[in-house]
Amino acid sequence: MPALRFLFFALTILFTARASCSPSADEGFAGALRWRNVGPFRGGRTRAIAGIPSQPNVFYMAQVNGGVFKTIDYGRTWQPIFDDQPTGSVGAIAVSVSNPEIVYVGSGEGLHRPDLSIGDGIYKSTDAGKTWTHLGLRDGQQVAQLAVDPRNPDRFFVAVAGHPYGPNEERGIFRSLDGGKTFDK
Repeated sequence: MPALRFLFFALTILFTARASCSPSADEGFAGALRWRNVGPFRGGRTRAIAGIPSQPNVFYMAQVNGGVFKTIDYGRTWQPIFDDQPTGSVGAIAVSVSNPEIVYVGSGEGLHRPDLSIGDGIYKSTDAGKTWTHLGLRDGQQVAQLAVDPRNPDRFFVAVAGHPYGPNEERGIFRSLDGGKTFDK
């Protein structure tokens, strides 16, 4: 047992010493770097982002009062893809790994704040954000999270915060096994 303690102590010292030795940065290289704004430019607070592992150039970004933006060029340009919906407040976004054409959006900020912005439920796109269908949970008002099964795009979970200042039947964790046709609490 004393040998194990000594070994543990020696390894702790070794790794602590190694962690405290940071490599020096090349000041010339670091000095040449410049920040630049890549947008989107009217988004508001960003609440959610989602990417596609098989398509590293594609990202979706959701804002509190700016809707959803999509980039297909690694963030160089961003296009609004949710502007025609009745709400611009988005709290969650998820892309199916097994079928990247399927994108789910949870409307409503999902954060309880004095200046919160409410939504009207869950939306789904089956064409990578070109068109949207409202799925339900309209009275949920605040969707904080979405998670899609990586093997089955029709199976997903929704965390609904509900009315910010009162009771609400649509508050809770919901599951859909049929692509949003029905939800179980």
